[in-house]
Amino acid sequence: MRFNRLDLNLLLALDALLKEQNITRAAARVNVSQSAMSGMLARLREFFEDELLAAVGRNMEPTVLGRQLEAPVRDLILHIQATVGMRVNFDPAKETRIVKIMVSDYATEVFLNRVVARVLRDAPNMTLDLVPLSDDASEQLRRGENDFLIIPRHFLAEEHPQRLLFEDSYCAVIWEGNTQVGDVLDAETYLRLPHVAPMLGRPRSATFEELMLQGQGVQRRIRVTTSDFVSMASVLIGTDLVATMHTRLAQSCARRLPVRLLPLPYTLPLMAECVQWHRFQENDPCHIWLRGVMLEVAKAMPPHEVLATQVR
Repeated sequence: MRFNRLDLNLLLALDALLKEQNITRAAARVNVSQSAMSGMLARLREFFEDELLAAVGRNMEPTVLGRQLEAPVRDLILHIQATVGMRVNFDPAKETRIVKIMVSDYATEVFLNRVVARVLRDAPNMTLDLVPLSDDASEQLRRGENDFLIIPRHFLAEEHPQRLLFEDSYCAVIWEGNTQVGDVLDAETYLRLPHVAPMLGRPRSATFEELMLQGQGVQRRIRVTTSDFVSMASVLIGTDLVATMHTRLAQSCARRLPVRLLPLPYTLPLMAECVQWHRFQENDPCHIWLRGVMLEVAKAMPPHEVLATQVR
C-alpha cells in the first residue's frame, strides 16, 4: 500500500533501522535479508531526501531527521496494529496471544502469581511472557515492546494510562540469629550494621526505598547488592546484614526462612504499585480483560501493614 508515494511497508523497515541502527540487526528484526534491508534504506533515503542513518566509524547513527522520525513512526505502527487488532467479541478461552509483562520478582511473588493462575484457568491458550525490569522500562512501553509495565507509581511515565494495584510499606529484615539487634532496631544500629540492597536494571539503578532513604539523608553501609528483591532474605542468613524490604514480601520470606521482621527507625512513604499500558492499547479487548483480572486480584489482597511490633 502506498501513501503519498511511500510504500507503507517501508515504515516497518524504517522503524527497525532507527531502533537497531544496524542493517543486519534491522533485517533480522523484520525477517528480511540484509540486501533487502539495504535496498529499503536506499528507497527511504530517496523518499525523505536525507541519509536517515549515517556511518560514524563502524557504527550508524540517526541524522537529525532520523531522530525526529523515530517516535512518530513507532507511534504510527502501534496505532495501526491496535486498529487492525480490534475485534467486536473477545473470548479469553480462545485467545492465543502472547502477552508480555515487565515486572519485578517482588510484584510476581506477592501479586502476579495469582494473576497467572487466573489466566491459566480462564485463558488456557494465552501465553504470559514475564520479563525483568530494566532502566528503560518506560521507553520499552512507549515503543510497544511490552504490553504491561508493573512498577511503583514514582517511576511511571505520564503519557500512558495506569491504575493503582496495591500499596505496601517497608520493614527491616535480619537473620534470627543476629545478636546485634534486640527487640527494637534503632537508627544508630541501623546505620552501624552492614546492609544488603537491590540494584535493578542495566546500568543498575537505586530502588524506590533507597531514593526515599537518601531523601532523608540516610546513608546505609551497603556491603552486598543483589539484582532482585527476593534473594535479599536468603543472603542475610548467617550474617549481621540488614535488608530494607517491602513488608508483603518480607512476610512471605519469613514463612520459609529463619528471619525476623522489625519496624524501620525511619518513616518511609507507602509504595504504590501500579500497572501501566500504552495509550493505543486502551480499547484492546484482550488488554481490557487482563487489566480487569489484575484489578480483581489486587482488590482481593489484604491491606498493607505497617509493622508496629516484632514479627517472627
